[in-house]
Amino acid sequence: MMKNTQPGSYVQPQEKTVKLSTVISGFIILAVYAAVFIAEQTLPSTSMLFTVLKKGATYALVAVSMNLLNGFTGLFSLGQAGFMLIGAYAYGILTIPVEQRINVYQYYDGGIVQFALPVVPALIIAGLCAAAFAFLIGLPVLRLKSDYLAIATLGFAEIIRTIFQWDKLGFLTNGSNLLREYPTFADFNIRNAEGEVTLYLSTLIPFIIAGVCIALIVLLLRSSYGRAFMSIRDDEIAAEAMGINLAKHKQIAFCTSSFFAGIGGAMLAMYQNTVQAKAFTSAMTYEILLIVVIGGIGSVTGSCISSFLFVACSEWWLRFLDQKQMIGNFEVPLLRNGFRLVVFSIIIMIVVLFFRQGIMGTKELPDLFRPRKGAKKARKAGKRSVKENAEAAKEAAKELTVSEETETALADSIETIDTDPSSLKEKAEAAKEAVKEELAEAAKPLQAGYQAYASNFAALCDSASRSLNDAAQAAPADRVTRIDAIRSDLNKHLDELAAIAKAEAQEGGEADA
Repeated sequence: MMKNTQPGSYVQPQEKTVKLSTVISGFIILAVYAAVFIAEQTLPSTSMLFTVLKKGATYALVAVSMNLLNGFTGLFSLGQAGFMLIGAYAYGILTIPVEQRINVYQYYDGGIVQFALPVVPALIIAGLCAAAFAFLIGLPVLRLKSDYLAIATLGFAEIIRTIFQWDKLGFLTNGSNLLREYPTFADFNIRNAEGEVTLYLSTLIPFIIAGVCIALIVLLLRSSYGRAFMSIRDDEIAAEAMGINLAKHKQIAFCTSSFFAGIGGAMLAMYQNTVQAKAFTSAMTYEILLIVVIGGIGSVTGSCISSFLFVACSEWWLRFLDQKQMIGNFEVPLLRNGFRLVVFSIIIMIVVLFFRQGIMGTKELPDLFRPRKGAKKARKAGKRSVKENAEAAKEAAKELTVSEETETALADSIETIDTDPSSLKEKAEAAKEAVKEELAEAAKPLQAGYQAYASNFAALCDSASRSLNDAAQAAPADRVTRIDAIRSDLNKHLDELAAIAKAEAQEGGEADA
């Protein structure tokens, strides 16, 4: 709430407080990095754990970049493998040492590029190359929506893969041959003069690269551009009505996603030690899309977690299913080459069925440590005693008043008790029968003396019934008045009959005496 200040005075804005959930999330991320560093120094370098961590970090970055486009902007693109291919080739071409180019480009006289860049600039340029291709592709493609956009981007990815294997471009891409001899993750290990590794960093480096890129994506999502992306996802018409340039923001999201996908492709090249275009098929895009869906569309944390789970299951935990297993002399059935993929598919189906919004849904890591608002209110309400709640209810009841409008509405509703004449007629007939039954019961003890009164009262009921039928045909405003007149007339005659019956009873008693 703004405070009143004198003209020309300066009010210092309040500083934003860091929430406890954010602090806890930061400590968890730092603990993960520390655990990776310690494990790399203590465990054997050939452990399968490090293979999973390296590939998982690479896939995490690519999955988050795809989630930026599919989950946060609402653009269904399937061209991720193509942009990864561009980034991988750009990194490999720019970082191969000059002295090794004659061996790599042995069929193309050492290639056209005769220089080598450091790793960091090469990574940035790899992302920029992917973003440049995305800009050119996005000009015609981003006019499409939904499945048509997905089909178009998938087609462009396949076209790019074919072009990079074209022999006419072999002087640049080495044709269908491998690119190799460029810096990999293993080159980040620190060695002594004898060539022995003294400090292992080959697993921590991909975590650092992926962490920095994902942090930049998160900052983008929390900016005005990120909010514009999400508004486009929710409702394009409303976003455009609010002044958001749809074409511009879609292009920004598409190019940004492709930029980080290009860096992810360069990381994949560093992980694989070689680059070949035929490896970047549409199946790789489907794997990334599967990771995004399992983690939760619209969740950065979910994409990261599902990346490591996906790689661990496919590359490590289920590997034993591809080999024959013996328990004594008994051979476990079905375990053979390819059975791992069958079990992996079943696990994915179970996850999709029971976690339809993914592992995290739309939540992030800090959301797991935030107290629920409903739980906080429930705790506050639970501190009240039953007596206090009852007293509060009584006080609230005392303060309840009926407005004049409500009283008028009630009066009108009474005047229009029943606007259906047929139903009112039925009620009159039912009343007639009920009165006859009551009269018959009352007349049983004095049948001899009250037969005349019964017949008179029956005639009176018939008259009342006709009067009720006439009232049913009357206007709603006069209907209640007529019914009240009939009711008073009946009561009057009933009183007369009761007086006569009493007099008859007294006379009968005197005669008996």
